[in-house]
Amino acid sequence: MAKYIDIFTDYGFKKIFGEEANKNFLIDFLNSLLPDATIKKLTFKNTEQLPITPEERKAVYDIYCENELGEKFIVELQKAKQNYFMERTIYYSTFPISGQAIKGEWDYNLKAVYCIGILDFKFSPDNYRDTNERERGEVVHTHTIKNQHNRQVYNKLTYIYLEMPNFNKGEHELKTRLDQWLFFIKNLETFTVIPEIFKNDVVFIEAIEKAELSKMSEEAQATYFAGLKAYRDNYSIMKTAMSEGIEKGRAGGRDEKAMEIAKNCLKRGMPIADIADLTGLTEHEIRYIVI
Repeated sequence: MAKYIDIFTDYGFKKIFGEEANKNFLIDFLNSLLPDATIKKLTFKNTEQLPITPEERKAVYDIYCENELGEKFIVELQKAKQNYFMERTIYYSTFPISGQAIKGEWDYNLKAVYCIGILDFKFSPDNYRDTNERERGEVVHTHTIKNQHNRQVYNKLTYIYLEMPNFNKGEHELKTRLDQWLFFIKNLETFTVIPEIFKNDVVFIEAIEKAELSKMSEEAQATYFAGLKAYRDNYSIMKTAMSEGIEKGRAGGRDEKAMEIAKNCLKRGMPIADIADLTGLTEHEIRYIVI
């Protein structure tokens, strides 16, 4: 059995980055990721964002926080490949933007919003059609608003995607603080001892100690292993679905195989949006599946 938690599980990710007591880990990580950032303080905010009208879709973030300047940070972990993950983060960013509107006189001066996705998969080629092979192989992909001359025209909305499969540095190749965090995130579960590079680093020593399974309560361990099993089950379902080449049902009918897989996903608590991406069924169809 592994000595440390898998950070790519919901429990593991929030244990390290989403707990009040461990807020210094998230601050250190964000400062390493954002070149001009000097975040000193973070406040966790409600991760469930409600729409303006009941008919609209709500958003539920993994982590949502605000720094001392009022800048907003959404941090999402995505284990399974999702076709429209970029679109999802763009949709998510609308909530902290619209939430800044105030009644009465307002000059529309917005605080910056950062959306960060830590991905355990590679984007499809369609996401980077105009890039070369070297750029597609990069770990960090930063997107800002630019004009037709490729000049940044707005610096308060930033999307950053970390393609973790592209990170392959060994311990002795780590040159930056961000390198260290990426190494930690990708390899934490495989550690048997504290790596040499972290032995004099208070932040990483504390993070690794927090991640040690034997130091968690029985209840916490049960929660973690239940989440780990769910991730593995969902991954197996998705691999099966892809290998069988699910097709959308013909007009007026439904694909029985897609319905069967959707039902299994629902039983495991998989988000409806992810099931729709996987099976080709509409969200409306999925909501009416009886399990």
